[in-house]
This record gives sequence, structure tokens and C-alpha cells, in this order.
Amino acid sequence: MPRNTVLLVVAVVVIAAAGVGLLAFAKPRAPETPTSAAAPAERPTALAPSTASLDAALRELDLVKPTRARVADDFALPALNSGTFNLADQRGKIVLINFWATWCPPCLEEMPAMERLWRRHKDAGFILVAVSVDADAKKVAPFVTAHQLTFPVALDPSMRVAEKYGVRALPASFIVDKTGALTAVALGPRRWDDRASHRLIETMIR
Repeated sequence: MPRNTVLLVVAVVVIAAAGVGLLAFAKPRAPETPTSAAAPAERPTALAPSTASLDAALRELDLVKPTRARVADDFALPALNSGTFNLADQRGKIVLINFWATWCPPCLEEMPAMERLWRRHKDAGFILVAVSVDADAKKVAPFVTAHQLTFPVALDPSMRVAEKYGVRALPASFIVDKTGALTAVALGPRRWDDRASHRLIETMIR
């Protein structure tokens, strides 16, 4: 074969190969399947800010959270001054039910803090009721006056309501949310006027 013909054939082969390479290089990639649509389902669900704040406050105060949701037992008791305190009437508010007695030193220990918590949040939808289990109800009024307590006080001398709530030692406190559900339990005194206590009430009021 003449040399010129050989060179022409080689040139055509080289050019053809180069064209194939260029086409291969320039071939557009297949569109990738979007993954963003599936991402939300794969991410763990985060706690809502209010739930996270509530749980943090419960831990800091060392409060016991019920293992299952349940409505707090309703009750109606004579109020210290006059009338009746009825738990059912407090729906839509946060209620702290505190069982105590005049002869209980730990009860007296936490009451000044309870008073401060009550005064700070009472106008925002917070109710604090101190249920006295004194057998002699006549001792309650002088005690309350001497310690300048202004939160509502109810009388349970037969411990009928205390037994319903399973109270075995004093003080014992139960926190009820706006729907009437029992949210937390405190066995023993607490610092009810510290940052965690205020955050707990503020979070539940929202």
C-alpha cells in the first residue's frame, strides 16, 4: 500500500478515536435522584422547645414524672378562710397541690419559697393550694397567719384526699397541667423559688 494511503488511514483512525473520547467525556451524567425529600423522615424527631425545657426543669428539681399519663384525682375540700377549693374548677391553670401539716418541720422549710413562687405567677394562671392534714384544723389558721402565707389553704383532717393521692410522708407535692393531667410529683421539700422552679411554671403556663 502506498505510504500516503497508510498515513491517511492512520489519521482517520486517530481522529475517530479522539472523537469517541470527546463524546465520552462530554456525555452528560444521568441526573441524580434527589435525597432531600427523604431526609426529614430519616432524621430523629427533636423535642419541641417547651417539652425540652419542661423535662430539664423536672430533672433539675428532681421531680418524678408519671410513667403514664393520667388525670389527677378530683377533690373538693373546705378552704381555710371560707368556701370550698375544688380542683375541677382550676382547669386551664397550672396547679401545685402541696400536702403538709403544722407539725412538719420540712413543710415549714419549703413554705417561704412556695409563697414567693405563688406571688410571682399567681396572676399568670398558676394556682398553689396547700392541703393541711392536721387532725386539729384549728391549728392551721394561727400557723398561716404567723408565717404570713397568702396562698390558698385547704383542710383535709381525715386525710381522705391525701390517701387518694397516695401520700405516705410530708411534704408531698403534685403538679397538674392545664388539662388536669398529673405532670410531676415531689416527695420531700424543694426550693420552689429557684430558677428551675420558675422555668417549670413558666413553661407549663405557655
